[in-house]
Amino acid sequence: MKALIIAANRNIYPEPVMPIGACMVAEAAQKAGHDARLIDLMFAPDPINSIRSAIKTFNPDVVGLSIRNIDNNDLCEPARLYEGPKEMARAIRQATRAPLVLGGAAVSVMPRELLAETGADIAVLADGERVCPAVFEAYASGKGPFNIAGAAMEGTAMLKDGVYISTPPARNKSGACFCPPRYEKWLDKRRYLSMLSSAPMLTKAGCHFDCVYCTYKKLPGGGYELMAPAEAAREIERLSQTGFKDIEFVDNVFNSPPGHALGVCQEVIKRNIRARLHTLELNPLYITGALVRAMEQAGFAGVGITAESASDTVLANLNKGFGVQHVIKAAEILRKSSLPCLWIFMLGGPGENEKTVRETLRFAKTYLKPQDAAFFNLGVRIYPGTGLERIARQEGLLSLSASEMLEPVFYLSPGLNFDWLFREVESAIAGNPNFIDVRSMQSRHLPRIRKLCKMIGIKQPLWRHTARIRKGLRLLGLEAR
Repeated sequence: MKALIIAANRNIYPEPVMPIGACMVAEAAQKAGHDARLIDLMFAPDPINSIRSAIKTFNPDVVGLSIRNIDNNDLCEPARLYEGPKEMARAIRQATRAPLVLGGAAVSVMPRELLAETGADIAVLADGERVCPAVFEAYASGKGPFNIAGAAMEGTAMLKDGVYISTPPARNKSGACFCPPRYEKWLDKRRYLSMLSSAPMLTKAGCHFDCVYCTYKKLPGGGYELMAPAEAAREIERLSQTGFKDIEFVDNVFNSPPGHALGVCQEVIKRNIRARLHTLELNPLYITGALVRAMEQAGFAGVGITAESASDTVLANLNKGFGVQHVIKAAEILRKSSLPCLWIFMLGGPGENEKTVRETLRFAKTYLKPQDAAFFNLGVRIYPGTGLERIARQEGLLSLSASEMLEPVFYLSPGLNFDWLFREVESAIAGNPNFIDVRSMQSRHLPRIRKLCKMIGIKQPLWRHTARIRKGLRLLGLEAR
């Protein structure tokens, strides 16, 4: 069967992200015997024309549309990122009668709503590299993507005569494959590397944490599927040997379970792999001196800590599973290391007030090293089916139905005045050159800064140069955040 996979993401901020999921689906479909093609629209000057041209040339039997983001998670200047894929779906329908299959992270979060918006035939809820080849085969056989009982195939959902039907993905299914795809085969490698993009790498699925805002938990269940550390090291080595020197672990939490992360680092050290490793998903609960030393020896160039807050009240209400004592302990361990760290904070969650905001800002001012940075996000995006949705409804802050929540909707604690919060964070950023926010990450200067850094040999992660970049922009008379 001829399967055309379309990676719809065109958001280049803070950096263009290689579409790991779409590449894995294309590779899995090809291995299953399908004739798979992938078009990546990240750098396409005219994405609609690219779609029409690909369909005319390839004449696919099925089209897969991968949607990464619903919106930009910015309370101050929300952007509806699903609108682009909606237009793409319309162009696909106009160009071919082939079935349209939705997939990607956004679809896993709000499948019913995106099915309705795009008019697609079916949505893949998770494990696209496993489910999509089976869906393609079902269409090839003429039976359609239904099980024996006539319900949707495992791991899929659809709207049938206006009624939403779905069959959840299997839990902790054996044989999961986390091997990164051959990015150089499917993507414009030169273009991504010119923008200092990292190659995404998965080593696990699953998460045992139960944060109130997170959508991930309801997909793979509470357990883990783990890639063997030795296999992970071999794949990292392969990526490095094919020219991808910056490799980012995109696991939901890299250091959970902690023994697995340590094992991956030890295998990388054993193989003496020359690559710059990254992760933005370290949990303070499992940061130890032994792990940090192993990460340094393995070649980590920067790490991110998803602390969210430095207030016990807020951390408890977010159900983070750790307290301020764990955040401080992690900071003290990292201050003794050479690893640059991006501290990630979320202000405005349940229980937040002026006192708790100041506690978090005071922590950041106290514990950051010169090469560290702190990122502050205002408000918390509410998604259907999360604990945060329940809290918002109980507090009378949310009256929209789930079907109306494709539009960006955010939680802001009733104990906070937004104008006060905005001014407080603005003041903190102005007075601390290594503090940034969403607008910093979406600065119009970023693409040029990345190209300049590439030319003069500055390596990832760029956030460790935040203070110098802001100073340079100010010297040039440009807006610096």
